[in-house]
Amino acid sequence: MVEENKENPESLSRRKFIRNTGYTVGGLAIGGVIGSILPLGTAKKHKEEKAANFNQALMYFTPEQFRVVDAATERIFPKDDHGPGAKELGVAFFIDHQLAGEWGFNGREYMQAPFFQGEKVQGYQGRLKRRDIFDIAIREIQNHSKDVYKKDFTALKGEEQDAILRDFEENKVNITTISPSGFFQMLRSVTLEGAYSDPLYGGNKNMDGWKMKNYPGSQMAYANIIDKKFKKVKPQSLQNHMNH
Repeated sequence: MVEENKENPESLSRRKFIRNTGYTVGGLAIGGVIGSILPLGTAKKHKEEKAANFNQALMYFTPEQFRVVDAATERIFPKDDHGPGAKELGVAFFIDHQLAGEWGFNGREYMQAPFFQGEKVQGYQGRLKRRDIFDIAIREIQNHSKDVYKKDFTALKGEEQDAILRDFEENKVNITTISPSGFFQMLRSVTLEGAYSDPLYGGNKNMDGWKMKNYPGSQMAYANIIDKKFKKVKPQSLQNHMNH
């Protein structure tokens, strides 16, 4: 009997990240959207483009899953007169990275049976990991979009995408494996986290989420301005401190 090759899922995620960020063409590393989403043959056409942010490479999502989440988060946190939306902030990359790590594995939570229907204040009380919930939900978003509009979710108009997401929020989608509204609330929460988290984790690109809120980010100290009246300071990421 041949023994199955059971490898740690976290090792597989790490290997996928290294693979996605490690493509090199003509001496230039192809990362970000080019290296992780486009096929290798297509990436060769972009050999002159350098990845500005290697943190924007897929670690968990397939390209199709990424596009669905990218579109859905933009409807939850859209671009407007105040600043960029989720797409420009890289929120889908933040979610991808979170699912590849402990958050996606529910690594710090008790996940053993028996499972009971919990109260709303207790949060999620099931056996599925967050990455499993996202896998199912993304597939069901596509299925629901095709049932209602005969198109993929990413091909829908903005108001049509809103209607699909609203059906999930209001539990109007017939899914037995997960709670549609539970997934929507999870997606909404992690979208906001991605918009305002430290850029080190993949979202809040260029600290634009913080800039919209005049949030100073990860300042080392305020000793030089503590005795002054309100002063607007340039936001700092953890990456800035690591590079010094």
